[in-house]
Amino acid sequence: MEATATLKYLKASPQKVRLVADLIRGKKVDEALSILRFTKKSSAKDLEKLLRSAVANAENTEKGVDSDDLVVSKIYVNEGPREKRVQPAPMGRAYRIQKRKAHVTVHVSDEVKAVNARSGDVAPASAGKTAKAKRRPAKAGAPAAK
Repeated sequence: MEATATLKYLKASPQKVRLVADLIRGKKVDEALSILRFTKKSSAKDLEKLLRSAVANAENTEKGVDSDDLVVSKIYVNEGPREKRVQPAPMGRAYRIQKRKAHVTVHVSDEVKAVNARSGDVAPASAGKTAKAKRRPAKAGAPAAK
């Protein structure tokens, strides 16, 4: 059983929100809530509220779900739209300021599986192989490489 909650247009940079999201990925819900409660980041409060919403969604959709068994199976932060503003700069110029937004999605489930793994994905066979570097002809007058 899996339940989700989504927070859109969070007024915070996705890069900064990902720092907090990485702390709770794969943790049990109780442990994740205590981590978020004592994290000194501004987005931790918003993620705590979002996680509580995901737990409530899980309890409302499936009867008999114990919140102690739930795990943060997936959490990801995507970039939202940017507000573009102009700040006056010296000598009549203007600097552009981009106020970033984030979309956060939390999945909680009672099954423990690979964190953020896609269902049915198999690693490609050539994942461990490295590509050979192309050789370029030596320049005229350069010593020959051995």
